[in-house]
This record gives sequence, structure tokens and C-alpha cells, in this order.
Amino acid sequence: MPTNDLLTPTRYEPPSLATVKPAEVHVLDRAQAIYRYRYVAAAVFVVILAGSTLYTYSQTPLYRASVRLLIELEDERSLAVEGVGPTTRAVDYYQDPEPYFQTQYRILTGRDLAQRVATRLARNRPGIAEDTVLSRVSVEPVRASHLVDVSFVSTAPDLAAETINALAEEYVTQNLDLRRQNMARSLTWLSDELVRQKHLVESSERAMAQYREDQDALSLEDRQNIVIARLNQLNEAATRARTNRAQKESLYRRLESLGRSASPDTIPGILQNSYIQTLKAQVGELERRRALLSERYGEKHPEILTVNASIEDANRQLRLELAKAVDAIRHDYESAMLEERTLASALDEQKELATDLDRKSVAYTVLQRDAESNRELYQTLLRREKELQVLANSRGNNVRIVERATMPGAPFSPNLRRAVILGGLVGVLMALGLSLGLDHINDTIRTPDDVSRRLALPFLGLIPAVRGHQDRPVLSGSSEFSEAIRALRTSLALSHRSTGSAIVVVTSAQPLEGKTTTACNLALALAYGGARVLLIDADMRRPGIHAGLGLDNARGLADLLSDQAVLTGTVQRLAEPNLWVMTAGATPSNPSELLASGKMDALMRQVQNGPFDWVVIDTPPVLAVTDASIVTRWASGVAFVVGSEMTRSRLAERAVEILSAARPNFIGAVLNRVDVSRNRYYYAQHYGYGYLEAAG
Repeated sequence: MPTNDLLTPTRYEPPSLATVKPAEVHVLDRAQAIYRYRYVAAAVFVVILAGSTLYTYSQTPLYRASVRLLIELEDERSLAVEGVGPTTRAVDYYQDPEPYFQTQYRILTGRDLAQRVATRLARNRPGIAEDTVLSRVSVEPVRASHLVDVSFVSTAPDLAAETINALAEEYVTQNLDLRRQNMARSLTWLSDELVRQKHLVESSERAMAQYREDQDALSLEDRQNIVIARLNQLNEAATRARTNRAQKESLYRRLESLGRSASPDTIPGILQNSYIQTLKAQVGELERRRALLSERYGEKHPEILTVNASIEDANRQLRLELAKAVDAIRHDYESAMLEERTLASALDEQKELATDLDRKSVAYTVLQRDAESNRELYQTLLRREKELQVLANSRGNNVRIVERATMPGAPFSPNLRRAVILGGLVGVLMALGLSLGLDHINDTIRTPDDVSRRLALPFLGLIPAVRGHQDRPVLSGSSEFSEAIRALRTSLALSHRSTGSAIVVVTSAQPLEGKTTTACNLALALAYGGARVLLIDADMRRPGIHAGLGLDNARGLADLLSDQAVLTGTVQRLAEPNLWVMTAGATPSNPSELLASGKMDALMRQVQNGPFDWVVIDTPPVLAVTDASIVTRWASGVAFVVGSEMTRSRLAERAVEILSAARPNFIGAVLNRVDVSRNRYYYAQHYGYGYLEAAG
């Protein structure tokens, strides 16, 4: 059973934008939308599928023939011939192959080649034109290779194969002719360039010879090596002489610093003289002997005289040797100084010679490099000429046919299977898109969620659509309609907790939403539930309660309010349920004025304090006239009937705003004429109608 969102009779406040919550889109909602528009979706699917199938059948069969070509890089072949391709490192040469291949693809699909093919086929195929070939050729490179597939499309399979083979042959021939022409031009240029380069080589070599002759540099390279070697030797010798002179000078300066009174035997060079040291030792020995003899003999003794003579002779020899050592040190110093000056002078002369030779070598090196460069370029051109001659004689081509085209056995277009699959896929997408689009632009209120989200009203219940013209519920049964009316009755009973009679106004936004039928069935359900119910037809413009319940409409509310009848004469009682009914009566000319009159006030006060538990008032649609707004001011609550998939949201919102101006205790929404069968899964999940149907 539906749950009631309104449990207390609080005064209704109109909804604001902040209270309107965005809809939570669920996949089942989308499925329901598709199911709702299933016939439209099916029609769109069938139309698209049939159209694609008919279009496929109406197309002319097309055949595609393909030939496979091998296109090698031109520069790679040329470099290989020169001997620098395979042997050259990758860092020395790199060429992006993409521009070359793209150029060849444009040639294959170009106008010049198409014209050659058309001219060739014109003998046997007069209908083949240049534009025909040009528009039907396609190129598809084979990934990660130098292979390329070239295709031609035609309505005749033999023509497709013949044309594409002719195009491949013409392309290979044209490429070979272009290679020959390029080689011929290259050979002509090389011949002229070789003659010019030969003159340059001869001229540069003559310039080298003339320079050697003028500068007396017949062997400039060898002389330069000798001069440099001699310069290095003199430099080393001068360095050694300076070192030797410094040592000799140091010894000599020390000797001079001793003076005349000092003994030179303290000089390291003299101190290390072995002969001088021997003489000094001999003098010492003789003096020791003289000292021993002096103890025994006098100065005039012959032995002492002999020793003295020996000492004198030894000292004389020692002085003589010391003088020789001093003279040797002085002589060595002077010799070292002379050697140093001699070597320094020779070194300066050698430096001048090396400098002069360097000046000559710079100019000679320039001439030599120029001659070598001219000679190397000449050799390269000569070698290239010979290689191009060999290549030209070999008739080599960097393009060849790998696989020739064969006549296709079946057309590639139209493809019926693909067309049906594609048409079915497009049809499904279009059907789904159209269904969801129609559902999106449909802003009518269809579900209880729409009531809560768009109108921000408490939901009292929903009433399913009834087939045929059955307006009165079979309350004793367990049909969906009967249970819905009972659920509405329960919701109203829970919402009314005040004392006295509960006055419920039943209205809608616009006509034909089922408000009168809802009012009748609601009153009957309340009466069958044991309550004393008064049903008033306040729709005096288009009364319908008397017809729905099979009553007489001779006298009713209009007659009572116009003083043409009394209250007891306008109320009719149904025998079976405890229900009293006041029909609308004769249609007056001023219904709104009658409803706003004092007699209507008196009537409402009387029924509110009367013996009835419930007073159900059926009023005209809110947006049509103001009658519903007038009656609402006496109502305890309003049952706002919304026709499912009939009432647009903005109209329902406007009607709710008008009703809320009268500030009733509450306004609840009743969703009427719900097609449960179209949305069975939704209502079964949320409102239990699957259970009711199974139970029924």
C-alpha cells in the first residue's frame, strides 16, 4: 500500500526553488522511457533498417583490384653504389624516408600517370577517361615495410584488374625513364665538372711547385723537421750550460769570498781532492814525528833537520796543489760562461731560422691543402662518374611489381551484411535516442516522483487507469483500482486529525484529468469504510457527479444558493453505502458569485458542524475558473488530482500556486489514470502493484 508523506495537518506553504530536488536518473527510468515509446522506436528502427537495405540493393556492384608494389629509397641505392651507404655510420647520414614515399604516393594518384594509363587503355577501352582513372585509384601503404597496395574500383571486374595492372606498369616504366634522365643529366654534369676540377688540380700543384722554387724550400717538410729537431737540441744544451755555469759560478764566488788569509782547502771541490788530502795527511804525520824527536833531541839534531826539510817540502807541494785547484775552479767557471754564451747565440740563430721556416710553411700549407682538396674532389667525381655509368648500364630500378592484380571474383560493394548490421545499429541508436529525446521533452507529470520533485506536494496515492467506462469502484473486490481508492482513503484519514467534519476539496489543474470520478470513488470508499459522507458537486458549469452515480440533477447546489430550494430538498442519499450526495443542480449564469456568497458560507459552517464525518466537494479545474480557489478557503485539505502523462509541469505548478493562496491546511496530490501496464516494473518496485496483480 502506498505510504503517506503527510501525517500532520500543517498549513501548506508553496514550494520554493530550494525545495525542488533534481531527479535521480536510474537506468530503469530510461528503460521505462524506451518501453513507453516502444512503438515509435520500433517504427524508427524498421524504417532505418529497411531504408539501408533498400539503398544497398539499389547500389551498383563495384569491384576492386589491387596490385602490390615495392618502392625502395632512391638515396639508399645511390649511397650503396658509392660505397658509403652500408659502411657509413648512422650518425654520419640520416634521411627521413617519409617525404620520399609521400611523393611517390602522390605520383601514383597523380594526373600525369592517369593520363598515360588512359592513353594506353584507349585502344581497347574507349570509355576510359583520365578523370575516371584519377578518381578511382587509391593507395594503401603496408605498415612497417616498403610495400604499397594500389587499388582501382570499377563496375567491371576485368576492367578493374586491367586498369590497375596498366597503372603499375606505367608507374614502373615512368620511374625508370626518370632515373635514366636523371643519370644522363648527372653524367653530363660530372663530365663538365671533371674537366674543370682537373684544371684546378693542375693549377694548385703548379702553385706549390713554384712556391718551393721561389722560397728555396724544395724539401720544406723535411727541413722543417730538421730545424725543429736542432732547435730542441740547442735548447736542451743551453739549459744544461746555464745549470753548469751556475754551479761553477757558485763555487768560484765562494772561493773569492775566503780572502787571502783563509785556506782554500775548505772549499768542497778542494776538500774532495784526494791528492791534497794525502799531502795534508803527510804533513801531519811529519809534524807528529818532529814533535816526538824534539823531546829527545835539540833543534840542530840531524834527524830534526831532516824532518823539518821534509815538512817544508810537503807544505810546498800542498801549496802548489792548492794553487792548481784554485786555478782549476776559476778556469772551469770561465769555460762554463763561454759555453753558455756560445750556446745562447746558436739558439737565437736557430730560433730565427725556425721562425722564417714557419712563415714559409704557413703559405705552403695553404697551397698544399688547396691542392689536396682539389685532388680529393677530382677523385670523388671521377669515381662517381664511373659508378653512375655502371648503374645506368645496369638498367636498375628502385620500383618493381611484387604482386600483379587478378580479376576480383565478387564485388566489395554493396556489402549487404555490413549494410544490415550498420543499418540495424543506426536504427537502434536512433530509436533509443528518439525515445529518450521524447521522454526528455515530455514535461508532463507521470510518476509519484514527479509529484514530489516538481510540485513539492505530499503524495496521497495513485489511481490506475480503468479500461472502458467503469467509474464506480468494486470495493468488495481486490482489483488495483479498488485498492488504490482504499489507499487514497487511508491517506486522507491519516492526514485529518482535527475535530468536526473534514472538508476535502477535489480539483485539478485542467479538465479531463478525472477529478469528478476521483471525488465520487473517494466518497464511496469513505462511506463503505463506515464514515458518514456528504458529496457536493460544486462544479456547476459542467456537473458530472449525478451521471457517475446515476442520480437526478433536478435540484442541487445551484438551486440552494439561489434560494430556489432548501437543504433537505437538494441532498440525496444512496441506500447501500452511508453516503449523501448534493448534485450541482441547474446550471446558473453566475457560479463564481454563488460560491462566494454568504449562503455558501452558511452552508459550509452548517456541514462543518453537522452530522457528517467527511465532506467531499468536487470543484471545477483551477486554471479554468476561480471556483476552486473560492471553495478552498473552507477546506480542511485539498486533493489535487493530476492526470498521469496529461498535465504539464508548469500548468500544475501554476494551479498549486493558486490553491496555496487560499492557505488550506494541506494540499495533497493524487496521480490519476496511471497506466500501470506501461510502467509495471516501476510501480511494482515502489508501490506493490505486481503483488496486487498476482493476488488478483
